[in-house]
Amino acid sequence: MNLKKFFSCERASDKTRQSKVFKAIFIILGAIIIFLFGFNAGKLIGYKKARFSYKWGENYHRNFAGPKSGFFGEASRGFKNDDYTNAHGVFGFIVKIEDRLIVVNGSDNIEKAIIVSDKTKIINLRNVIKTSDLKIDDQVVVIGSPNDQGQIEAKLIRIFH
Repeated sequence: MNLKKFFSCERASDKTRQSKVFKAIFIILGAIIIFLFGFNAGKLIGYKKARFSYKWGENYHRNFAGPKSGFFGEASRGFKNDDYTNAHGVFGFIVKIEDRLIVVNGSDNIEKAIIVSDKTKIINLRNVIKTSDLKIDDQVVVIGSPNDQGQIEAKLIRIFH
């Protein structure tokens, strides 16, 4: 009888030990998965920024009638952090308005093509206005998403006076 109690206690401690090992393995695998997810998210964000800058330069001549080789035609400049333009918005003055395309000269003195859609909100003070109410030399802030043609698809345009 005493022998049965001894063996049954040992089995319980084995199960407890196995449970602790399982928990440790589970925590380690979870930490590795979280680390890999974070690493891939950073990689994706960097890729999107680099892709927008590349596409913007590649399509510069199409968007602004610039040089055929594109704005980033000089390969000898290298890649410094300031080579990447802001892909999700611009702050500056409107220099050209054509139907659904607005060109804004940004604070970094780079012209950016802005695509305006029916979903774009254009705000002047507290009023929502139409695209036809925009004028050349209006100071604006544009927030949107980059597309593959090096343009920004505007979600919000705010006019400053």
